[in-house]
Amino acid sequence: MSLLGAVAATLRNRRFWLWQIAGAIIYGLPAVYRFATKSMAIPFLNFPGHWIGYYIPGNFLEKLVVNSFFPGGAGGVAGEIFFGKYSGPPPTRRSMYLRRLAGAFLETGAWSAFQLMGYSLVIVGPYGSNLFEYAGVFPINFTLAALSIFTPDLLGFIKAKLSRFKKSLHQTIEPKNDG
Repeated sequence: MSLLGAVAATLRNRRFWLWQIAGAIIYGLPAVYRFATKSMAIPFLNFPGHWIGYYIPGNFLEKLVVNSFFPGGAGGVAGEIFFGKYSGPPPTRRSMYLRRLAGAFLETGAWSAFQLMGYSLVIVGPYGSNLFEYAGVFPINFTLAALSIFTPDLLGFIKAKLSRFKKSLHQTIEPKNDG
């Protein structure tokens, strides 16, 4: 398939949009909380609570959870879908992860560029700090993007376990009909 055809097919893919929209919502939830409470800290996600050097923010746990879905996880799924349309199914599991990594890095790079432009505008939120991320956290964002290529597998594993649990629970609750 041609490059433009693969882009168009990716944009028509339902899984692509599910990950983009759900990931953006998950990414935006902490911002909504900050606007509502006018506080920078989110109690259960504010670990370690203080910056470690200039690169690891005080809300590292929040970044870990949020970035595993957007932009890293969503970008990984986008890369998997795009390369699947462009050059066919991946011949190996390793090539699937490389496709996800390329997508995760591309989307994280685009999102970081957006964050950098927003940060330079110095738009202050209701909690007294810039709405956009400090550029010093971009390296940790790319590290988390590299790890987020496993998020779809982890979610699939959890979904399979819950499905098996539900099935076994249903079989134990439902009385057997012996005829």
